[in-house]
Amino acid sequence: MKVFDFDNTIYHGESSIDFSIFMIRKNRRIILYLPTIFICLVKYKLCLVDKVKLEKTINDFLKVMIKDKRETFRMIVEFWAKNEHKLNKRILGLIKRDDVIMTASPSFLVHGIQERLNTRNIICTEVDPDKKEMTYFNFGENKLRRYKKLYGDRKIDCLFTDSYNDKAIMDISEKVYIVRKGRIRRLKTS
Repeated sequence: MKVFDFDNTIYHGESSIDFSIFMIRKNRRIILYLPTIFICLVKYKLCLVDKVKLEKTINDFLKVMIKDKRETFRMIVEFWAKNEHKLNKRILGLIKRDDVIMTASPSFLVHGIQERLNTRNIICTEVDPDKKEMTYFNFGENKLRRYKKLYGDRKIDCLFTDSYNDKAIMDISEKVYIVRKGRIRRLKTS
């Protein structure tokens, strides 16, 4: 089985950030959160993020972003119509039906493009659109917990990711590939 991260691996960029910017035309208050989100993103990339603070920032942001869940879901369809070209065709070609995609991106966003991802095995950050908050943050050690809950001790043959924030999953993978700007580089072979 292969496991793939989504942002900066399958998708060129951070889909949640791109979606937030896309949503500005419907909700200008989002602009106020962009500096905070950007700072958290930089800390995330440097593996310096405080998970509790990041969760609070995301939940605060969700309350502003999701004003009307029906409108949000319509915007997701529009977003993917505009941004589907950012999916890495080379990586998509590697994904088989039994493979898994694990991401910190919210479920409502990733499931909007699910039919193009070649697998139904997608593990995301879970968001309750009615409460406008995360119910499960699929980040760091939580990715490993969720994987083990769903797949037990099933071996991961290859992991494709862009971030050392996925170290917990790296540790249980036979091979690890780092994806940077669409290029794939082997990091680990068992």
